[in-house]
Amino acid sequence: MASENESPYNPNGIGSWLVCKTCGTQFPTDDKHQVTTCFICDDPRQYVPPSGQSFVSLDVLRSSGHRNIFTPIAADPERLIAINTQPKVAIGQRAILVRTPQGNVLWDCITLLDDETIVKIKELGGLKAIVISHPHYYSTHLEWARAFDCPVYLSKEDRVWLAQQDASRQKLITENETQLLGTTILKLGGHFPGSLVMLFEGRLLIADTFFATPSGLGNYDADAVGAPRKKPPGISSFAFMWSYPNMIPLAPHALMHMWDILKKYEFSSTHGAFPGMDIVDTPTGMKQRVLESMQIQIRYSGYEAHAMLEEVIT
Repeated sequence: MASENESPYNPNGIGSWLVCKTCGTQFPTDDKHQVTTCFICDDPRQYVPPSGQSFVSLDVLRSSGHRNIFTPIAADPERLIAINTQPKVAIGQRAILVRTPQGNVLWDCITLLDDETIVKIKELGGLKAIVISHPHYYSTHLEWARAFDCPVYLSKEDRVWLAQQDASRQKLITENETQLLGTTILKLGGHFPGSLVMLFEGRLLIADTFFATPSGLGNYDADAVGAPRKKPPGISSFAFMWSYPNMIPLAPHALMHMWDILKKYEFSSTHGAFPGMDIVDTPTGMKQRVLESMQIQIRYSGYEAHAMLEEVIT
């Protein structure tokens, strides 16, 4: 790992640098004797596949038919545009281009950056900043920052997970609330100590700081014959996990910390880390979904007298 004041970035040669096939993190070398394992995937919040640790490079990805697909998000198609790599690379997350009146912000990052992507984003107004929710999406963020000449905002608590460091580009978030170009960045913690969400005009971009469940994504507007109905009671919309691939849930005190920050804000939709992970509701309904999901997780974890179960929307 580079020191804080060094930048290993080499704009003439980084296409050959090693990229973890499982999580998409880029390492500042093309020498497989220097990087034999990915320290992010060795952590129990991620995983090493049965085939073991393996690496690819941006040059290989660019030459093997991978490309980034730009998809307007239905809830706000003019201002929120998802960017997802096909065929899937690593975890398969999407980045979201947030088009604010003060300039574009890229929420989260993906590994593949190519000429076509750079041209498309510049046509849409370029980037003023990049904000990354947590270390699983650090990917190739310094290359993105250099390509668009912008800073990258990361939580200070999670800096130990950086495979590359560049103090001139990486800006460390220290507060629970940070205002940036018309967005509000909230540090909720939980999944990682510094896990972030971003609020923009009632749209809450959650990455996998918390995660939409199948029942949360369900359509409860009508029954099988088209009759109107309400969402059945006691159904969760979100899961809150320390490790998603290894299915290790967050403890109640972590959920309480997250709620104490998030309950101060209004939002009418959530937009998760992967395509199709969008939930739209009324502001009250959306907030109620989050609280109920937290309470369900706490209750069924065996904490039937926990203070969070007494929380209500006010």
